[in-house]
Amino acid sequence: MPSPIALNPPAPSPSILKKTGSSSKLPLMSTAMSYLSAVQQADTRARSHNNSSAASTLTRSSHSSVTASSEDTVFNEDDTNNCLVNPLTPPTSEVFATVHTEFGYCANEAYRCVSQHDYTKPFQEHIIEEPPYYVLLTTYISYLMVICFGHVRDFFGKRFAKSYFTHLMPHDGYAPLNSDFDSFYTRRLQRRVGDCCSQPIAGVPGRTVLLLDRYSTDYNLTQNYTGTKTRALNVSSYNYLGFSQARGGCSDAVGESIRRYGTSTCGTRLETGSSELHLFAEALVARFLGTEDALVSSVGFATNSTFIPALVGKRCLIISDELNHTSIRVGARQSGAEVRMFKHNDMSSLESVLREAISQGQPKTHRPWKKILVIVEGLYSMEGTLVNLLRIVELKRKYKFYLFVDEAHSIGAVGPHGRGVTDYFNIHPGSIDVMMGTFTKSFGAAGGYITGPKTLIDALRMHGHSCPYAEAMTPPVLAQIIASIASIMGVAPAPQLSKSQNSLNLASSIITLKDRADDNQGMAPASMLPAWINLHPSLADGSEARMRIRRLAFNCRYLHAGLKKLGFIISGHPFSPIVPLLIFNPGKCLMFARLMRARRIPIAVVVVGYPATPLEKGRARFCASASHTKEDIDMVLQACDEVGGILDLKHGSGERWGIDEVRKRAVELVRSAV
Repeated sequence: MPSPIALNPPAPSPSILKKTGSSSKLPLMSTAMSYLSAVQQADTRARSHNNSSAASTLTRSSHSSVTASSEDTVFNEDDTNNCLVNPLTPPTSEVFATVHTEFGYCANEAYRCVSQHDYTKPFQEHIIEEPPYYVLLTTYISYLMVICFGHVRDFFGKRFAKSYFTHLMPHDGYAPLNSDFDSFYTRRLQRRVGDCCSQPIAGVPGRTVLLLDRYSTDYNLTQNYTGTKTRALNVSSYNYLGFSQARGGCSDAVGESIRRYGTSTCGTRLETGSSELHLFAEALVARFLGTEDALVSSVGFATNSTFIPALVGKRCLIISDELNHTSIRVGARQSGAEVRMFKHNDMSSLESVLREAISQGQPKTHRPWKKILVIVEGLYSMEGTLVNLLRIVELKRKYKFYLFVDEAHSIGAVGPHGRGVTDYFNIHPGSIDVMMGTFTKSFGAAGGYITGPKTLIDALRMHGHSCPYAEAMTPPVLAQIIASIASIMGVAPAPQLSKSQNSLNLASSIITLKDRADDNQGMAPASMLPAWINLHPSLADGSEARMRIRRLAFNCRYLHAGLKKLGFIISGHPFSPIVPLLIFNPGKCLMFARLMRARRIPIAVVVVGYPATPLEKGRARFCASASHTKEDIDMVLQACDEVGGILDLKHGSGERWGIDEVRKRAVELVRSAV
């Protein structure tokens, strides 16, 4: 595996970094060998210079914006030739008021799609294609080599360079805080790809993102920052509906909330930490999802890990999908309940586990379980697969278990109205006992929520650890949640309430379970919002949010179908905003991220490997957004086509198209596959 330090890929500088004093350009890389040669040369230069000279001659790894010279670079965001800053086709409508770097301009109505289940076709289980055997063989060999060399270096290092291992060995009567075994992965595997992880950014994580330029001279143990920034196309952030903006209706509401409420409530929900914004947000979330009541939590991870133990306990059974998020696993372990797994999204496996659990009962005593809770995700964050909710609801009616659905990635991003998997399948929310989700992905905020019957939510407020002990959600975050959800629902004008009436009518958020699903898709009454929030007309009537939802659906479908036509192995549902591209080999994952950021117009991507994925299934995980334009997806597809050819990543079966045909027939490709 090549050394990750001080990389200097020979690619021309993009227009947003204007180089002073020289106009020379370096040729583009055409093969992986040329890139590896550049890596070796940069590594040699890094070893032959001291830290001060390295700071002036070496560039940060995996980026095309800095050349081999030591001359200064000046950030120039106003360059009119940069398509990341300015749209290729200037907007002609006065309605378009967003910043192109945060939310791209795309007025073509053909680039829209509706995310909903086609009941004329059965739900198709997605099966990941297997690569050729030589790909799996080289993947295992790569891990074996890294692990073996790591142990050899540790063996000799602990004997001849003890100063580097003092934190892992007993000293002065103290045991080491860091486990030698646990830190091996971090020291010998993760650090090698450190330049592709934990990339600091500056500014808004919108359609584009500003990357802080950095390099390392000590094998990624530390990072040195050059003080420059580079703008890259962002397909790595959870910003599905593009509400993460510095300017606009939602951000204006956030600014006003700080002036009115400050930055924190300085307390827990059971003390003085509850504000009226919490009540507004919870009533709005319940109304949005069509449930009786809701509660909000300041941390999305803690929403699962602290509230699941309040739902089940000893002598209860949790049946969990094998690929559920870590927060669910932590909550299940802390609950004290028996935990059993079923194969990922495999309904036959789930039914088999249910049959055995119900027929056999509790271990040893064989008494019936106090309760059985099945936990699934609406959209799986690493696989991009959509839960087979239709079949699970059928099993629920048959076997009488409780159903917990984690909609962290599906809420806002899936369904014709953005209401998640129940909206996608047109299933009444009352069919699900507990619905959980986060505000991070589609709403541009933070934290999570749980919705369900009012009696259940009231109990969770007392027994869930987040409410009594955790800091309450801050007012700016609450304002962002209220504004974004209200813009998705639309706000219906309401009669002015008298002074004697409470401005917040919680009863208006309660929806009985006998209502039809269609009755829950109405607009939010103006009384459910604080009087000081004044949304832009396009946000208040819901038209802009509908446009965002349809743009996201098109971008997801186009990116997914386009990559498949180019010959890649793709995981996930066609309407999933998470599009995993299977790379398998860890070394190729590293090179893929570097090559994508080394392009003339850099592309920021996320590569994921073990232990977040199975050992042999490393991948690049693209996150589509409504803020992306069709041209942005074209750019990603072309980059993948070129880099995939260099790294030998095209192992998918089926008919293949060229990149020009994919871009030309994008609308046809999306419509024919929906």
